[in-house]
Amino acid sequence: MAATESLTAERILEATEEVLRRYGPAKATVVDVARVLGVSHGSVYRHFRTKAALREAVTERWLERNVVELRPYAKGPGPADERLSGWLYRLFALKRQKAGGDPELMATFLVLLEENSAVVDRHVEHLVEQIAAIVADGIRQGIFATPTPDVAATARAVFDATDRFHDPVHVADWSTPGIQAAFEAVVSLVLRALRRP
Repeated sequence: MAATESLTAERILEATEEVLRRYGPAKATVVDVARVLGVSHGSVYRHFRTKAALREAVTERWLERNVVELRPYAKGPGPADERLSGWLYRLFALKRQKAGGDPELMATFLVLLEENSAVVDRHVEHLVEQIAAIVADGIRQGIFATPTPDVAATARAVFDATDRFHDPVHVADWSTPGIQAAFEAVVSLVLRALRRP
């Protein structure tokens, strides 16, 4: 009983990541997660009503780590152009770390991302909101020109322009020669486009 009394959603999500890493998304089961935790699968279902809900929650948790890591650039002090550059560099670094540091889990999450498009859409909204906060600060600071048509559309354009460096569909590109120079060229172009003439 002690195992189920201390069973939390967070512990279940950690165990689910471990199971996904070990077995992959096609073979991982709720029973496997329960076994890792030393509880019955019914105990897991008390926290997550379905396997799909569990997979959605673990995907959301994985994506949320990026939002948290990038928050200081969006909400912090300093010149907006430096913060936007820092935000873009950090996002690319985070994506490369995930792809290179744990390729099995990255491959698993590519499958989960396809299953959970609503989670991915919310994640992208959060990232675009962070860019918009930086752009709005840049306008207030007189660093960025007033965008056309608006800040939100400009933020989305920045996100889309840097897609190759954060969308997992491009993961194979992230370790190719010249990718860093290509990334720096795009960031430089984006910042030049945003700055006041």
